[in-house]
Amino acid sequence: MKLKAFVLLLIIICLSEGNALPRFSLRGGGGDCSGCHVNPTGGDMRNRGGWGFGKNVLPMQTTDEDFEMSNKIGENIQFGLDLRGQALLIITEDKKRIDFQRMTGSLYTNIDLSEKINVFTRYDFVQAIWEAYGVARILPNDSYIKGGTFQSNYGIRLDDHTAYTRGGDLGLVTNSVSGLIYNPAYTESGIELGVYFDDFAFLTASAGNPSRLLFQVDPVYTANLKIQPTIGDEAALFFGGSFATFKKSAVTPVVNMYGGYAGFGFGDFTIMGEFDIANDYIKKDSASTAMMVEVAYRVIKGLEAVVRFDRFDPNSDIDKDELTRLVIGFEIFPYSFIEIRPQYRLQMEDPGIENDAALIQFHIWY
Repeated sequence: MKLKAFVLLLIIICLSEGNALPRFSLRGGGGDCSGCHVNPTGGDMRNRGGWGFGKNVLPMQTTDEDFEMSNKIGENIQFGLDLRGQALLIITEDKKRIDFQRMTGSLYTNIDLSEKINVFTRYDFVQAIWEAYGVARILPNDSYIKGGTFQSNYGIRLDDHTAYTRGGDLGLVTNSVSGLIYNPAYTESGIELGVYFDDFAFLTASAGNPSRLLFQVDPVYTANLKIQPTIGDEAALFFGGSFATFKKSAVTPVVNMYGGYAGFGFGDFTIMGEFDIANDYIKKDSASTAMMVEVAYRVIKGLEAVVRFDRFDPNSDIDKDELTRLVIGFEIFPYSFIEIRPQYRLQMEDPGIENDAALIQFHIWY
């Protein structure tokens, strides 16, 4: 059973949420997610600035200047894609096995209806995930109203959902929940308000239905305040807090989830962390905690060394039920819009079992 569960875990490792690499906002003096993404809260399709960043700034070798390319159809329509696959090595107490996996194949479209209003759509043909919303930047200071189907803005939106502060292992290692609710398929249909306070702070608040059924579950309410002061040309800092309240089903108690996060970057070095508490999440009258710390260093242009520590405690009143994991790897961008990501994942439990994993992920986007 352990082998079967672990194989299932690896099948879902790194299913792309279309999310970004938040550490990029800590480079070169900092910036916000909307500088590179159509979505004001980050992730999914890259805008003109993000497309140019992936083409010219990120990779070791850029596309030949004589080769003309664009992600635009006319002046107001843009398209994009995300393709991911990986080779997996599973290591158990009695054997090692390797296999290959198709992970995601998303197609993006963004239509600018005016200078202030755009409509975005995404469909993942591999995972059958649909996302579509409109953004109207009609409020002061380029603040906006977003409506449609999207993922709510909670915490640091890592592109790896297996972090316990996102969706975690989906319960396939321990046959129980081992992460928060933000798995790759999680979306809400609702409305989001985003307010910018100059260039210093960004507040979002949303309400949405996480189910396709009507009048079956209560709405999910989410708020996130991110503060990102300017501290220099080479250094950047952000910190903030998130809150969400929801019910996992009609018969379960209300879950109140809250947490804080922070990130700091100087030159080629970045560090980010998040800690969350979810009351009545796993069991009534108990608290669950999730933690993530990521350290990254840009060795050379197009090569990042990344180490991440994850921890999840399903019940803070019980000892020795925690899950911890150390992820060690590289992110290699050899050419425009191409990424190769080798990783080794050291899983730690008490009592310990041999269930580590190694993978090489291949990512093409446009």
